[in-house]
Amino acid sequence: MEAGAHVWISEADGDEAWLLTEVARRDVDEIEVFEIANPENKIIRKALKGDEGGKYEGVELANATLTEDEKENDLDADLITLPHLNEPALLHAVGGRFYRGQIYTWTGPILIAVNPFQRLPLYTAEILESYRQDGLLRSQGLGDGESTLGPHVYAIADRSYRQMMAPPRKSQSVLISGESGAGKTESTKIVMLYLTTLGAGGSQQDSSSDGERSVMERVLQSNPVLEAFGNGKTLRNDNSSRFGKYIEMGFNRAGHLMGAKVETYLLEKVRVTTHASGERNYHIFYQLLRGGSNEQKKAWEFHEGLTQGLELPAYFHYTGQGGAPLLRGGQAREEKEFKETTEAMAGLGWSDATIAEILSIVAGILHLGQISFDEQEMDGVPDASVVSDRKALEIAAKLMNVDMGSLETALTEKVILARGTEIRTKLNPEKSVDARDAIGKTLYGAMFLWVVDQVNKSIGWKNDSDIRSSCGVLDIFGFECFSINSFEQLCINFTNEALQQQFNKFIFKMEQDEYEREHIQWAFIKFPDNQDCLDTIQIKKTGVLAMLDDECRVPGGNDKNYAKRMYTHYLPGKKQSVSDNTRFHATFVQQSKSIFSIRHFAGLVHYSANTGFMDKNKDEIPLTAKSMFEGAPSELIKGIYGVQKAQSEEMSGKAKKGKPARAKTVGQQFKEQLTNLIANVETTDPHYIRCLKPNDAAKALMLTRKRLTEQLRYGGVLEAVRVARLGYPVRLLHDRFYQRYRVILPTVSDSILPWAMEEGHEQDLCVKLVQLALKEGAKTAKLIEACGGKLDPREKDISRSEKIRRMQRQPEPIDFVESDVQLGTTKVFMRKPPHDILEAHRVFSQHASAILVQAWIRGMIQQRKYLIYADAAETIQRSYRGSKGRERFNKIQRDKAGLLLTNNLRMQLLRRSYNNKRRGTICFQGVYRGHATRRTLAATKLETFVRMTKHRFIYRKLNFAVLSLQCRQRVIMATAVLEKLMKEQKDMGSLKENNAKLKAEMASLKAMLAAQSQSAASSAEYSKEMHEKEEQIETLEKRIAKLEAEIEKEKELLKNLEDKLKKQTEVFEKEKTHMQQSHTHEMNILKEQTKSAKRHFVTPSSPSNLSMTPKAPRSASFSQLSSSTPRQSRSMSMCQTTPIKDSIVLPKMPTLPVRTTISNTPASSVPVHKAPSNSIPSNSTPADSAPVSSTPVHSAVTNLMHANYVSPEIVAEHKAHVARLEQELDTERRLRVEADGEIMKLREKIISGNKDGDTFSKIEEDMSDTESISTSIHNGSQRPTGIKATETPRPRENDTRVAPEVATALGKILPHDRNNRTPAEEKRNDGRNFLLKSPSEYLPMIRRGFSMTEKKEEQVVSVGWKVEVRSRKEREELLRDEVDRFEIKMKRFNSMLEEGIDV
Repeated sequence: MEAGAHVWISEADGDEAWLLTEVARRDVDEIEVFEIANPENKIIRKALKGDEGGKYEGVELANATLTEDEKENDLDADLITLPHLNEPALLHAVGGRFYRGQIYTWTGPILIAVNPFQRLPLYTAEILESYRQDGLLRSQGLGDGESTLGPHVYAIADRSYRQMMAPPRKSQSVLISGESGAGKTESTKIVMLYLTTLGAGGSQQDSSSDGERSVMERVLQSNPVLEAFGNGKTLRNDNSSRFGKYIEMGFNRAGHLMGAKVETYLLEKVRVTTHASGERNYHIFYQLLRGGSNEQKKAWEFHEGLTQGLELPAYFHYTGQGGAPLLRGGQAREEKEFKETTEAMAGLGWSDATIAEILSIVAGILHLGQISFDEQEMDGVPDASVVSDRKALEIAAKLMNVDMGSLETALTEKVILARGTEIRTKLNPEKSVDARDAIGKTLYGAMFLWVVDQVNKSIGWKNDSDIRSSCGVLDIFGFECFSINSFEQLCINFTNEALQQQFNKFIFKMEQDEYEREHIQWAFIKFPDNQDCLDTIQIKKTGVLAMLDDECRVPGGNDKNYAKRMYTHYLPGKKQSVSDNTRFHATFVQQSKSIFSIRHFAGLVHYSANTGFMDKNKDEIPLTAKSMFEGAPSELIKGIYGVQKAQSEEMSGKAKKGKPARAKTVGQQFKEQLTNLIANVETTDPHYIRCLKPNDAAKALMLTRKRLTEQLRYGGVLEAVRVARLGYPVRLLHDRFYQRYRVILPTVSDSILPWAMEEGHEQDLCVKLVQLALKEGAKTAKLIEACGGKLDPREKDISRSEKIRRMQRQPEPIDFVESDVQLGTTKVFMRKPPHDILEAHRVFSQHASAILVQAWIRGMIQQRKYLIYADAAETIQRSYRGSKGRERFNKIQRDKAGLLLTNNLRMQLLRRSYNNKRRGTICFQGVYRGHATRRTLAATKLETFVRMTKHRFIYRKLNFAVLSLQCRQRVIMATAVLEKLMKEQKDMGSLKENNAKLKAEMASLKAMLAAQSQSAASSAEYSKEMHEKEEQIETLEKRIAKLEAEIEKEKELLKNLEDKLKKQTEVFEKEKTHMQQSHTHEMNILKEQTKSAKRHFVTPSSPSNLSMTPKAPRSASFSQLSSSTPRQSRSMSMCQTTPIKDSIVLPKMPTLPVRTTISNTPASSVPVHKAPSNSIPSNSTPADSAPVSSTPVHSAVTNLMHANYVSPEIVAEHKAHVARLEQELDTERRLRVEADGEIMKLREKIISGNKDGDTFSKIEEDMSDTESISTSIHNGSQRPTGIKATETPRPRENDTRVAPEVATALGKILPHDRNNRTPAEEKRNDGRNFLLKSPSEYLPMIRRGFSMTEKKEEQVVSVGWKVEVRSRKEREELLRDEVDRFEIKMKRFNSMLEEGIDV
């Protein structure tokens, strides 16, 4: 421990346990170090008293830090190979490997496994196969004898299997220990998986033909069942095994797995009824409550309605004491584990009925905990207990399959046998609660034993003769030390003490084997023995357990008397607090609290005797409970109780004459089980796995060094190291030993002791090195003694290196017993004193050599520096002399230049200051003005937006309301008119009859008029009027006949067109499929070309002119659009904005105008007729324009268009034309009916002989009105009387949404002459007068979501003609944008209309 050496310093208060420091100063009495991580932290430790080896309190040597290459080569895989084998060295090595993801480490024969608390890729099938192949090669002598793979739990399992199969075929055992949460259960599963895999021949065995699972599958399936019934959640572990188990797997001569047996130890039955906060009961209870199906919960009486809002696990007393916390994974994990448990039960061969009954018993135990008791005076007992909840009692008895009366008796009564007589006494409520909990613990413990027995029956081997050897896996509880320790901790620590004793023997044997292999002496090594601690616990009569058994037999014995008994025996002195063997401790304060302490191998543990030692040791079953179980109607209950009874009888002593056998206590049973276990382990070759828990928070990549140190100590790892250190703890290979310590003899020449080791002479050179070192040490000691205790560095005739060595603090001369350094065949074994001396001289030699090298380098540096300085001085002198003259000359120039420079500098400074201020002022003004302007604009914008939002909201609300009302009113009107029109259109026969009648009436009218004309021949004027009436009647008759003929012709043409359209549609369907398959790529080209094609929009100017030329002026088109109705304008705009490519896409027919189609069709097939002025505009391309595309698809479509092609629009046009003709015919018939009425009136006047001029003048006025209406109809327009023929009637803005058919129908319904109406007719036509008015006269007109109050420019822009454009492409783009905007608005308005708005 020379200055500069790295050492470990113990830390008592912090979590680090040990700090890595560097020695700053070392004296005989003390040592001063400083922490490497924090150099300001200096620590001083005193030397141990009576220690001549230079040891200090809490100081251990540190190993050299591994390089990255050494870490990659896994040089720290075995901690025994470390030069310094001590507690901090082990802790540092294990912690470093843990952070690198290497959780397994060898410590000689022990495997240290650190729980990573995360899933690591260490257990894949590939890794398992690599260890299997490596073990197979080494077992057949094909390897190098040592595994090249790193430490792994697979390596331990493979080693045990290979040793079992090797002669003499000795059985093996794998002992796994560690505290709760260290990973013992998972390590056990991994070992079993590897052994079963090897036992299955490297692959899983197939199930038998009858569906029975293989031995390997059944053995692995036993783990979920045992974990469900024997594992629970603790504060440190979610899956803590609350029992110990030893699984012995039997193999035949060929190494095949034949079966397994499970033996359990000390189930923690108290957890069934009591557990701490934050902990849980056994997993099976929560699996039932959270994982059962609804049918199962109903059968188990688990009703959510009874829990008063609590979760089921929190409601039941036996599961809710710790808060019923969920495991990591939540309720889904509970459901999954319950499914795995039931599947494992079925895999073990249990029937469905047995599984259901076992789960029913578990549910019954939960309901048993819900039974409560009240006080009631009964049989002279004032506080006798009675069951307060009869329903819970009934459910518990039903589910547990026991008699309800027997259960109630066992809960409320106590039976004592005295000389063959039963004495029954009533229990108080507190005792009844204890009896209830005792029954629950007894039943669960018996059920657990039954489960283990059934597992053994399922996985056990049939014939013992088939088993050649076995391999056992022991999953035992680790050393426990809590704040309050009870009887369970005493038994657990007793087990670990016994296993540690066996472990020490094994380690000592391993040390002996290694010494024998290396051919070194080892007879003086002492073996550490803890047999005195075992005797303190288990010795007869005076042991701790023996005294507890004696106190249990004494009537009225209690825990306090038991503690006094131990104090009296082990501490007989008045002030004695430690026993003679130093194993039993108890201070006066502890004695007053019935606390005693035992010093185990891992440390001192305090036990509280008043925590129920007596009751837990007795574990008695009440006689009433025995009677209840023995008389239960269920065979399963009898079988479960029979297993426990058989085990108790097996462990009970032999009965004396006339007396029954006395049942053994739990302590006696456990001691016998432990003795058998140790005896079984000693007959095997043990392999050890020590599981460590890095932290209590169960977090990944987190290590608490203090907790890890405690576990290394409790797990016996440090004890194994101590055993190794009692012999030769430092072990180095020959070459490493020689290279490390050759530097301590620098004065020895290379011819005597070469610096490089020669091959084949390693052992001889090491022996020579040790001998020369001892000689040099003796020589140095004599020289020091001759010089008075200190060597003089100023002595003459000594080398420079020797002078430097003498100036340093000299270590002690090399002097040790030569037997302390043993040279084996491959290694050099050293005890600690010689190792420390050699290390001190090695460090001293390194420091001296470093100082010598430093002195030589410093001399070279100083010499070089002197030469440089001398040359520099000469150069400086020459330069100085020349510079002095130049300095005077330059001074004058500098003065002048300085003045000029000063003036310019001041000017520049002032200018820069002015410019900076000016720029700053301008920038500030700009920022301020911009800020003010933006603030004003923002306020204005905000106010404008608020006002706009308010008005827009009011307008939209009214707009949507009016539109909804208009649509509803117009739908009603249009529906009525449509029904009337359809009815009248069907009645063609009645119209013909009326026509015939009208002709007859007209003939009679002519006769009457002729007679009247004869009587009034004297009046020329009357004769003229009668002649005009006759001409008018003839005109009407001709018009009616012409209309009827034209209607019949149009109907026949319409029928032909419909037939042709049907045939043509079939042809198009066939052509469509062919063209789509063969010209897909051509259609893509067509689409690209049509994007750039020009579109031509043509509007008909008059009925005679069907299309407009391409060069028509834009103003004409705009005037025509504006003169059409809004509906026609919108339809025209939609037609214009439709791309040309859409008219060619199949399966739709090309959208072609009526006029163009008819013009391209032969006159013989389709006659040409006139269309109204508002017909659909033509989309055909002008003759002088280029075709859209020259692709075959377009050619085919064009051929079809120019052939005998009839589009649906043609048929629709003819149907519309027929409808218009029928409308005109109806109008003529109405006028004829009116004329008929006038004739009838005239006839009445003629008959009555009234020849008054007023009458004829009135008739003339009526006839003139009729003639004007008829003339207007012949001219193709329906104008009112007051409008000139040259004027085009302009519809009112309010009537834009009224269809022409509706207007015509209203004209039929209401008479034109309102002056000749009678009061009855006026009253009858009031509703009709209302219909004449458009709803827009009462409400503002809204067309498609746009108000008519909008400006004219907005209407024009909506159709795309107002904007100035220069080409057709620009016009098409504008129209397309307008259509998109219109569709977006329509979608929004439609959604509002569908949802409705408030009016």
